[in-house]
Amino acid sequence: MTQDEIIEMARQAKAIPMHKDFNQLALIGTENLNAFAKLVAEREREACAAICDELHESRVGKDNYFAFAANAIRELRAKQ
Repeated sequence: MTQDEIIEMARQAKAIPMHKDFNQLALIGTENLNAFAKLVAEREREACAAICDELHESRVGKDNYFAFAANAIRELRAKQ
């Protein structure tokens, strides 16, 4: 993840700017902190699932479980 992506997720989690520098943010309260943690976890799960998709596509015609793994990772998101 890039710094810009992290900052955007913090803003989505209702982080507040500190001082006059809008790139320094503070997550106040457990609700906002939990929201940020969920966004980060979702982004990481999707990155893992995308890697599995790529591995599956590179092994077409062979027995592999990469598509199954990608779907299982994405199902974790649906359950939360």
